[in-house]
Amino acid sequence: MSKTLRNVLIVIVSIVLLVGAFSAGMVSGWMFPLKGGTQFTIPGLSPTADASTPTASSTDVESLFKPFWKSWDIVHDEYYQQPVDDAKLMQGAIRGMLEALGDEHTSYMDPDMLRQVNSQMEGGYEGIGAWVDTSGEFLTIISPMPGSPAEKAGLKPGDEVHAVDGKDMTGMDGSLVLRQILGPAGTDVTLTIVRKDTPEPFDVTITRAKIEVPTVESKMLDNNIGYIRISTFGETTDSELKKALTELEKQNPVGLVLDLRYNGGGYLQTAVDVGSEFIEKNSVLLYEEYGNGEKNTFKTHSGGLATEIPLVVLVNKGSASASEILAGAIQDYGRGKLVGTVTYGKGSVQNWITLDNDQGAIRVTVAHWLTPKERQINKVGLTPDVEVSLTDEDIQANRDPQLDRAVEVLKESIK
Repeated sequence: MSKTLRNVLIVIVSIVLLVGAFSAGMVSGWMFPLKGGTQFTIPGLSPTADASTPTASSTDVESLFKPFWKSWDIVHDEYYQQPVDDAKLMQGAIRGMLEALGDEHTSYMDPDMLRQVNSQMEGGYEGIGAWVDTSGEFLTIISPMPGSPAEKAGLKPGDEVHAVDGKDMTGMDGSLVLRQILGPAGTDVTLTIVRKDTPEPFDVTITRAKIEVPTVESKMLDNNIGYIRISTFGETTDSELKKALTELEKQNPVGLVLDLRYNGGGYLQTAVDVGSEFIEKNSVLLYEEYGNGEKNTFKTHSGGLATEIPLVVLVNKGSASASEILAGAIQDYGRGKLVGTVTYGKGSVQNWITLDNDQGAIRVTVAHWLTPKERQINKVGLTPDVEVSLTDEDIQANRDPQLDRAVEVLKESIK
């Protein structure tokens, strides 16, 4: 067995124990850092690493790891297919260690998953091009993106993905199903689809492509009302939002609908920047609360373009983390009403730590965040001021009663 490898695993345990000391980023499902990311070096893999701060004596850790190394030796000596892949064993060990903490938001990302997540936050990714809902029993298509492979293949809103490349997805977390659908441009993926009013499941083979995804969409609605949809809080979101607000302002809207439905979060700094566009400067946007009772305060900055225009915010069960930060602050300050359904309830804070040598990343919960009125929404969510559901039938009929009600609420507030 490798002594270096033993040291690496011992240090990884130390990372989990020490991680509360590092700065945090947040998101639902995937956890993202402040822009630029938090870096951490693993001793044994980098000559510049500092391994001078152990969390337990080397004797204690060595004793603790005896069953692991016994298992490691058995696999290498007796497993029938040799040689085994040590990198995969290492990744599996990290994944299992983090899962043992029992925290759904503490986990390991292997290098492929990390690249896919980063590419989506940068405004593009490789996949089929569809908005999806990962929160149900099966991953469900919300809508194909215009001109995407998903649209060309005939996928429709409400389609459920029951298998990927012949593998049954029953009982699998939606985010893991999504991971299997994503993949390099030019490769094929076959989805087994269950569609309402279609008697039998059917297969659809789709060729993946490079999908460029703007994170902000805007338009003018009837009654001189502006509409902005933010799909995620990525690297370009704030600049895209400023551009959208500037274009809408030229058309003199009397009010604004901000759509945060199915927005799973993103960069914390982007949430602060976006919140500053709608809430007056120097207002508390959120607090981070750590296990020792300490708090960090995040406030809005100056230069907001939409701090006074009448505002209504659309939310649903897919609105999480950074989008809940923004929606919660808007609700606390009475800046605008929330319309839709109860949000996801992602009120914890994760630290994102990228591992050296292209070994992926780990994300570890280090704190909870609170709204400006110090509400804790973890596993509770935000309750809208006006609750309106959106059914599968509405989606299939291209109806949006949530948006319709948001416009009504906005018109009432303007009066």
